[in-house]
Amino acid sequence: MTDTHPPSDPVRDAGDAWVESGDGRKFWGRFGAAGLLVHDPVRGVLLQHRAGWSHFGGTWGIPGGARHQFEDAVDGAVRESNEEAGVPADLIELRFASVLDLGFWSYTTVIVEAVAPFEPVVSDPESIALAWVPVAEVETLPLHPGFADSWPELRAQLDRRVTIVVDVANVVGSQPNGWWKDRAGAAQGFVSRLVGLAHAGTDASALGLDFDRWWPAYVAVVEGQARGARPDATAAGAGPSSRAGVSVVDAAGSGDDAIVDVVGGLQGAVVVVTSDRGLRERVERLGATTRGAAWLTDRLDRTV
Repeated sequence: MTDTHPPSDPVRDAGDAWVESGDGRKFWGRFGAAGLLVHDPVRGVLLQHRAGWSHFGGTWGIPGGARHQFEDAVDGAVRESNEEAGVPADLIELRFASVLDLGFWSYTTVIVEAVAPFEPVVSDPESIALAWVPVAEVETLPLHPGFADSWPELRAQLDRRVTIVVDVANVVGSQPNGWWKDRAGAAQGFVSRLVGLAHAGTDASALGLDFDRWWPAYVAVVEGQARGARPDATAAGAGPSSRAGVSVVDAAGSGDDAIVDVVGGLQGAVVVVTSDRGLRERVERLGATTRGAAWLTDRLDRTV
């Protein structure tokens, strides 16, 4: 989608400007734009009735606007939704993102789920109204053309959950870095590093999924002397609290058996990270997909 500002309002940021394509089309946001699609499983999706002076004024779309220079698309979407609709960053969790990339300009739709009820607030002149619209009723509204084009595919994925279950003993044990000298410390450090990866998200292609990026939930299963490891919440550094997180399961006995139990209780897309052939066969029979230890350690090395 595109956006603009009231004629009487001065440009507020270097990114608040039009970008023009070779065929004369205009797109708002010198550094691209981003918007937030908030899904509440009970109430539907949060939509914005756009002011008449804005581009495609009078239509319904999602809160969003121009990104600031050097601003991450997620940060931009969260900021814009807070400025325009009062969306609280601490009450949403990231799910996935879809990018429309025209080469000279891009628009990122960031899809999040509301983890607790909140009421949106019209907090700037870009909105006539804000409303929670049941998913089945969205297409009955006069939609912004960009949102209308993307809505069918976005709707199909709103309820999808992605979980990555990690065989910590197997992954930590795959690297000859002296982990055996302090198994508990090695597991603690590894689990804390996962927070940074969860914060960054994962390319959809690496998960075999649609769209551009997903933020899976991570479940780290630890066993033996490594039990008690917990993620360091500060490991991801600064950023909105809407990023995905990491939970830890302490295996009472066999780590493999605990992982099978965890997978059996999950819904949605499940990826198990282990290089243990026997465990891979067990979880694949439950419908999970698997990745080897190097798949995860390579991503950790690039992210953290």
